[in-house]
Amino acid sequence: MKIARFVYRGRESLGFVVDDEIVPFYEIEGLPAYLSYPFADEDMLESILSIKDLSPYPRISLKNVDLINPIKYPGKIICLGLNYWSHVEESGRDPPSDIILFMKPRTALAGPYEVIKVPKYVRKLDYEGELVVVIGKRGRDIPENDAYKYVFGYTILNDVSARDFQFRDGQWTRGKSFDGFAPIGPWIVTKDEISDPNDLYIRTWLNNELRQDGNTSDMIFKVPEILHRISKVMTLEPGDIISTGTPSGVGIFDKSREKLIKNGDQVRIEIEKIGYIQNKFIFI
Repeated sequence: MKIARFVYRGRESLGFVVDDEIVPFYEIEGLPAYLSYPFADEDMLESILSIKDLSPYPRISLKNVDLINPIKYPGKIICLGLNYWSHVEESGRDPPSDIILFMKPRTALAGPYEVIKVPKYVRKLDYEGELVVVIGKRGRDIPENDAYKYVFGYTILNDVSARDFQFRDGQWTRGKSFDGFAPIGPWIVTKDEISDPNDLYIRTWLNNELRQDGNTSDMIFKVPEILHRISKVMTLEPGDIISTGTPSGVGIFDKSREKLIKNGDQVRIEIEKIGYIQNKFIFI
């Protein structure tokens, strides 16, 4: 199933997406208004997954709602760097022997179709299309062969990066943490709909130009190993977001010239079996 967060006639809610319609959670007794730490507990997520028959409930056309980022207040936004072989190659760096982690703040989250406002002093703005794992069960030292038991579902994130700040600082926090630098969505696809997250096409367009054309099979560390290695460091909790890295084709490493995001540009990221997000960037 697909779970979206939306606004309809001024009211915010979660809902089940069925074809081109949405069934609001407020029509079904016992379901939450939004996914938010610490309220995104295991019992609540299980109650969502227990709904099997949506036919008795009223629906709203997706055309009449505004989709917003599906997790309102995640506990953690954990990101991986240099996790695709092709991206390592284009960057000219050696493959990492272990996962490279950094964090984004909740204030970086933005909706799947939201206009992103960027400060004018950012000079080198880049895109990174990424598959996101949404955690559904609390876990520490998660064994790789049990990893999918801790997954709730998957979505898409653009790891927007101010390369001038990223490379100047020598670490990645500031350059990737501006408000709006994590557009996400359009919804969460529960894990039962994606049999293998390590074999999904992932593509990014800058305006109408296809810039990233990869597959999650190119990830150096696959989903089970990612969860295992992260959970050796920190406890994973329901509602946590893990963004798993980006394939080659980012703007900063284009060999002909830097193809970075300029004022008024649109970035579209599409992942097989999930959908797409598309954001316009305005420099203010």
